[in-house]
Amino acid sequence: MAKLLPILFVVVGLIGGVAAGMLLRPAPAMAECGDKDDMAPMADGGEAMTEDCAEKPMKKKAKAPMVPTSFAELEKQFVVPILKDERVVALVVASMALEIDEGTDEAAFSKEPKLRDAFLQVLFTHAHSGGFDGDFTAQTAIEDLKGRLYEAAQDIVGETLHDVLLTEIVRQDL
Repeated sequence: MAKLLPILFVVVGLIGGVAAGMLLRPAPAMAECGDKDDMAPMADGGEAMTEDCAEKPMKKKAKAPMVPTSFAELEKQFVVPILKDERVVALVVASMALEIDEGTDEAAFSKEPKLRDAFLQVLFTHAHSGGFDGDFTAQTAIEDLKGRLYEAAQDIVGETLHDVLLTEIVRQDL
């Protein structure tokens, strides 16, 4: 019996670990945050919409690639402080560019102050919700951030916008 006890502990530990992993896995991302009519089914058969849509990654709608595009790089970097207990513990520095319809560069640059304001609001919200903690460069985290930046820019630039590109992103702990 004394020889079977360690084997029994290993088996029970494995079963418990698998069960905990299945219970604690992250929920599948929803296709799009929107009205109740826009809900997409989740992999487990449930509904994708929750009361707090801001916690779910956002996806942008694909545009037809037939239109020639150009890139409008925003000249100044974005600096976002990371706060813990009312102290700045890190800074995130990001550079961005817009992929827009060719020939609409001037229109986009004329709206740069509004774009910077909208982007900073998104970046501060992302930082406040812990988006720059841990592995902030994980694919889901970057897709979520880019989706929110895209939505903010589309409200300002309009249908000429194809994508928001993160050309640089760095976190410097202090």
